[in-house]
Order: sequence, then C-alpha cells, then structure tokens
Amino acid sequence: MDVASQLDMIVELFDRLGVEVRHERLGGSGGNLCHVRGEAVMFIDLEADVATQADCCFEALAQLPQIDTVFVPPELRERIEARR
Repeated sequence: MDVASQLDMIVELFDRLGVEVRHERLGGSGGNLCHVRGEAVMFIDLEADVATQADCCFEALAQLPQIDTVFVPPELRERIEARR
C-alpha cells in the first residue's frame, strides 16, 4: 500500500475515533495532535510531503488509547505500535 493510500486510511481512522482533522499550512513540519477546547484535533501540514504527514499521523494515533477499540488494518497497526 502506498503512503498516500495509508494517509487516506489514517484520516478515516481519526474520523472513526472522533478526532477532527484539519489540513493547514504549517511550514512543513508534518502536523501534530492537539486539544482545542477539550476536543482532540489532528492538524496535517499541507506544506509537508505525504510521508512526513503520515509519520506525524502515526505518531498521533499511537498516543490515542481509543485506537485499540477500532479495527486497524495490520499494515497500519504495525506502524502505530512501533511508535508506542
């Protein structure tokens, strides 16, 4: 599975977990998970390459305890678990 397809699946995972995803220009950092008014929001940096965006998302997913409550394809689960 290519990185762009993985990123699409990651965005879907965030949606199923109730995490809002925002695509913003952030200077190329890739993005980060934060809390805005008590709600989890994943910012994905439009200025970063797709691989960097995906890496930041995997890192964020590893921080979410509720990731264990949803089905995650094995290829993605492996990358998430590697960051725990």
